[in-house]
Amino acid sequence: MLQEDKLFNAPIDLNSQNNILDVGTGTGIWAIDVADKYPSAQVIGTDISPIQPSWVPPNCKFEIEDCQLEWTFPENHFDFIYMRTLFGSIADWPALYKEAFKAIKPGGWFENFEFDNTVRSDSPIVAKDPDHVFHKWTSLLFEAAGKTGRGLEIAQDGRMKKHMEEAGFVDIVEKKWSVPVGGWSSDPKLKVIGQYNYLFCDQSLEGFAMYLLIQFMGWQYNEVQVLAAKMRAAMKDNKRLRPYYDVICVMGRKPESKGKEAEP
Repeated sequence: MLQEDKLFNAPIDLNSQNNILDVGTGTGIWAIDVADKYPSAQVIGTDISPIQPSWVPPNCKFEIEDCQLEWTFPENHFDFIYMRTLFGSIADWPALYKEAFKAIKPGGWFENFEFDNTVRSDSPIVAKDPDHVFHKWTSLLFEAAGKTGRGLEIAQDGRMKKHMEEAGFVDIVEKKWSVPVGGWSSDPKLKVIGQYNYLFCDQSLEGFAMYLLIQFMGWQYNEVQVLAAKMRAAMKDNKRLRPYYDVICVMGRKPESKGKEAEP
């Protein structure tokens, strides 16, 4: 079950003085919300695009930084590092996790939240039709993204947990939720979430597909528009087709020094 009113899942107490990093902050909304909720914490949001607002809490700031390069932050500096929805943007996930590991204090936590971009449906209409637009959409975007060198698979097959283990994190926890597209769920909360998710998907179809399919798959503009129209129609039929995405959250702790870690 999705949890209520939580900005993160990691079991960390942020009521005291903490240094927090939001990697790939985007509009900065998460960093701002955390800074508002924990006024004693110092929150930094990084991104390659300066699209964040200038009116922010006094304990929040934004910096331009490419997280795929060597990080400029001191080692053992942050109590908590948070990343979300960087799928399709990262060429070397293991290297990124290792940079996070270096930047976190011993005992600090790292959390990553990503979409599995596979459009899923339990409806026989979809399951029994290998040519259904949901399958075609997923296959095409994964293939095109693979050609960029920055694929969409990070949330699949336990990759996030595996990379986190390889980086050195311990006490790793993986959580998964299925998020509906549309208001078809009988659960009141998921119904509302699904409606918001439908709006996001409906307005994002061309944005996801246009560049990838034209630049890397050789499609024409009108072909992408036709595919997007078919996808939009199928998602609109959500009460019958019941589409959803899986979202994965993985969190882990940087070990304390060997002496402290061994204490009961």
